[in-house]
Amino acid sequence: MTIRSTPRVRVPTRAKMGEVIEIKTLISHEMDNGQGGEAAGEGMPSDIVNSFEASFNGRPFFSAEWFPSVSANPFQSFFFKVKESGEFTFVWKDDQGAERKTTARLTVA
Repeated sequence: MTIRSTPRVRVPTRAKMGEVIEIKTLISHEMDNGQGGEAAGEGMPSDIVNSFEASFNGRPFFSAEWFPSVSANPFQSFFFKVKESGEFTFVWKDDQGAERKTTARLTVA
């Protein structure tokens, strides 16, 4: 199962060895906490993106757990110290077991 939202990731394509870069991510998602209820008065299950993980060359280096109080379209930024060229992988997972994955390349200049 895949989250239908399109993630946006901003990662420099080039950096110097030892440079600290900022990575910015955003995923469009309603983040429904399930507390709104339905017209019939029955509760709805929550539907939030509850975890995010960033890896570089297959090694995780950043993760976050999100809870119902996180706003819609969650934005996450963090820093990474460049040691080599490679590929970032970003994964978002939601309450329904769906996930969305995207990648970005970084070259050491």
